[in-house]
Amino acid sequence: MATTSQLRRAVASSYLGSVIEYYDFLLYGTAAALVFNKVFFSSLDPLVGTIASFGTFATGYLARPIGGILFGHYGDRLGRKRMLVISMSVMGLASFLIGVLPTYAQVGWLAPAGLVLLRVLQGISVGGEWGGAVLMSAEHATSRRGLWAGFTNAGAPTGMVLSNLVLTATTAVVGNDALIQWGWRVPFLLSIVLLGIGLFVRLKVDETPVFQAERKRSSAPLVDVLRHHPRTLLLAIGVGLAAFVAQSTLTTYVLSYGVQKGIPRQEILSALTLSSACAIIGILGWSAASDRFGRRPVVLAGAVLMAAYGFALFPLVDNGYVAAALVIGQAVVHPMMYGPLAALYSELFSTGSRYTGASLGYQIAGLGAGLAPLLFAQVQKSSGTGAIPFILAAFCVLTVVCTLVLHETSRTSLTGDGDAELGTGQLASPPRAHGAEA
Repeated sequence: MATTSQLRRAVASSYLGSVIEYYDFLLYGTAAALVFNKVFFSSLDPLVGTIASFGTFATGYLARPIGGILFGHYGDRLGRKRMLVISMSVMGLASFLIGVLPTYAQVGWLAPAGLVLLRVLQGISVGGEWGGAVLMSAEHATSRRGLWAGFTNAGAPTGMVLSNLVLTATTAVVGNDALIQWGWRVPFLLSIVLLGIGLFVRLKVDETPVFQAERKRSSAPLVDVLRHHPRTLLLAIGVGLAAFVAQSTLTTYVLSYGVQKGIPRQEILSALTLSSACAIIGILGWSAASDRFGRRPVVLAGAVLMAAYGFALFPLVDNGYVAAALVIGQAVVHPMMYGPLAALYSELFSTGSRYTGASLGYQIAGLGAGLAPLLFAQVQKSSGTGAIPFILAAFCVLTVVCTLVLHETSRTSLTGDGDAELGTGQLASPPRAHGAEA
């Protein structure tokens, strides 16, 4: 049984680790939207360079399922803690090396090639980080699992706020011209400092009691998930897909779109920072609400609202209300879909394959965040932005359908081996004491 002090330590470690991972991972997205098209793709037409920049951004998301499989395999066999230490180390070092990469003007095609390689390492790292961090909190929790697991998801906008503050401060100190020339490197170089802090905290966390108590550890967790729970995995992907498409629309694509519309870069960064800060509260609030009302009702409401809000997003930006557009989207609507996912994914799989199953479902759904800016940039290039809200709405409809098919999981116990299909099967039996919600 986890003690209160162990739970607090696990939640703090998961939150801080997520902040550091997403500081590095999302910093790349901001840089891809504002800087990298000029630094690594300077020989291309500006819009084509933006598409190429978003292409390298997408590679990180394409690599995330690989990280989920790799770290999930050993996380289910050897423990959550060991894999989290490794994933954080890989992310910190990859981000630091991005900060010392030569530009296209200096070494030609080797520059974008190196950028892609390091972005892949970032993707593998964050693909392994999320599942372990969520389980460190969820498997320590004996009540309010949605809230405690939600702290890991709240680390994403916190990392965004931190990366934007550093980028904003760097821009204010060196100016826009110097930012393009060399100032963009500073936030990446600071990753090595964050890595040291994160490892110090993470090494003090105990392994989860649920994993320690598990006696049936699979030798092939991925095979178990694909053989015994393929329907659960597919539904998990569908439930999360729209949340990721909406996330990158709000945090990456709109940045590039706003700059093209003539909105000052600093105004957009400030709006993104404000909306990300508000999103922390939104994610924790809706995660807590999912403990009270259930995961499904909260996610369903968020998907329906996001489908409608997509049609208001670009008119708001076009009329100069970029801060309002991002705050409404990021802090109110998107957290309804995104916040409950941390607990929901951990509740869909049994202990022996939970790291693998939760990571794989979440990271495959996460491909939507990597591919959406690239898709929308291509759509904009060929026909403008008119079709983009319909595409976003279609993803939301998919999430609604998959969520309706899933059974409510908030009362599922995380102990034992009989809970793997509770997300899609019959009504759960009364929850056992360890994993029950308060």
